[in-house]
Amino acid sequence: MANYTKQDIYRLVEEEDVEFIRLQFVDSFGALKNIAMTANHLDRILENRVVFDGAAIQGYDTKDLSEFILAPDLDTFTIFPWRPQRGRVARFICDVLNPDGTPYEADPRRILKNVLEQAEKEGYTFNVGPENEFFLFDTDEDGQPTTNSNEKGGFFDIGPLDSGENARRDMVLSLEEMGFVMESSYHSNEVAQHHIDFMFDEGLRTADNIMTFKLTVRTVAKRHGLHATFMPKPKYGLKGSAMSLNMFLCKDGKNIFTDTSAEDGLSKEAYHFMAGIIQHIKGLTLINNPIINSYKRLVPGYNAPVDITWSRTNRTPLIRLTNVGTIGSRVI
Repeated sequence: MANYTKQDIYRLVEEEDVEFIRLQFVDSFGALKNIAMTANHLDRILENRVVFDGAAIQGYDTKDLSEFILAPDLDTFTIFPWRPQRGRVARFICDVLNPDGTPYEADPRRILKNVLEQAEKEGYTFNVGPENEFFLFDTDEDGQPTTNSNEKGGFFDIGPLDSGENARRDMVLSLEEMGFVMESSYHSNEVAQHHIDFMFDEGLRTADNIMTFKLTVRTVAKRHGLHATFMPKPKYGLKGSAMSLNMFLCKDGKNIFTDTSAEDGLSKEAYHFMAGIIQHIKGLTLINNPIINSYKRLVPGYNAPVDITWSRTNRTPLIRLTNVGTIGSRVI
């Protein structure tokens, strides 16, 4: 992870011919929002002097307050690999502040920060690695998205059956250029369904990376004449797209889910961690599956979790354990 100073940002903007800077944040549903400004306004950006009206944005449309400040996280500065006709475009992911400069308590990034900061006070580091699935559909003659595809690929297939492999490769290369450490990419179960994994990181960094990942996938797909969708269940009768999360806690640099002295290789903390998820999963489901289409995926017979259970080997329960008894023990 980069550790940029303001001087670093000024230097990079000049050296890399950056002309536009996007200030990104998310609404309460996790939709990415942004304001684009020219590099001439870099002083304002770095001094937290960019104000936006949240009256029409979910989670910011309060009666008593509608104007907020965007405070860029300098370490999220990146330059997009794709170039417009002139100059380059960079971005910051921002925290949202109240007009008096205090954190806005309903900013999703601030909520996550609060939780991670509390864990850090107790000596824990929370690490997450997402498994990302999506569909690449054709567009019509007007460039509008469809749910059609002429490809015939299945799980782990290659070209020419997997006609999306060129787009997927460009996605991976673009992500690497922005600093991602990529793990693997391949054709997934259904026709036009794809899977790309990147390395785990601490919780906030991973959340930021997920938003960047989705933007990159959609942008590169469009340049290939395709429409990328992360919709949970875009077509009836096909397996949907999930985002499994590989999670583990570290203390003093060690994975606390592992206990080599235990008969089953799992620590008490691992069982408590799973128990907490199981106890709160009904409420969490409303957050993890926020739209009607989400529940069209959660049906029997499609490798989607429909029961509140856990397993070491079965891939369909809510929770699955991997690498049990090793330093890489994870809860998925």
